[in-house]
Amino acid sequence: MAGVNKVILLGNLGSDPEIRSLPSGSKVASFSIATSEAYNNKDGQRVEQTEWHRIELWDGLANIAEQYLKKGRTVYVEGKIRTEEYTDKDGIARKTTKIRGTSMTLVGGNPENSGASQSQGAYAAPAPQPSRPAPAPAPAPVPDFQAGEEDDLPF
Repeated sequence: MAGVNKVILLGNLGSDPEIRSLPSGSKVASFSIATSEAYNNKDGQRVEQTEWHRIELWDGLANIAEQYLKKGRTVYVEGKIRTEEYTDKDGIARKTTKIRGTSMTLVGGNPENSGASQSQGAYAAPAPQPSRPAPAPAPAPVPDFQAGEEDDLPF
């Protein structure tokens, strides 16, 4: 059975990214973004609901996050949902859900320089290069009939 695991989020950072370097040489940036939606409930009152999402960016995207992301910055992230199981310090089995980002776009200007114009930047994790498919075989030649030749068609 095939499936799709894709998440698209546009939200604001709740804190500066936490950057970790692993012994393997990889770098991981972790941060939370908030997404909000507003609606009117059945009593007609305006309700705003905020959802927090834990984001992980690896290697190249982690470097960009370290350099450009700050608390309050708006960011667009595409990624995949990852659920991890672990045992806490009290020996209780727990689960956590994170978004492993595969691409990121910085949206709007830098909150620290709100008067200066800033450009947006889109970044993506390098995708594995697919192997080139073999070229399609050449089509069979079409016979060339000349005027006066008979064919076997019944009409």
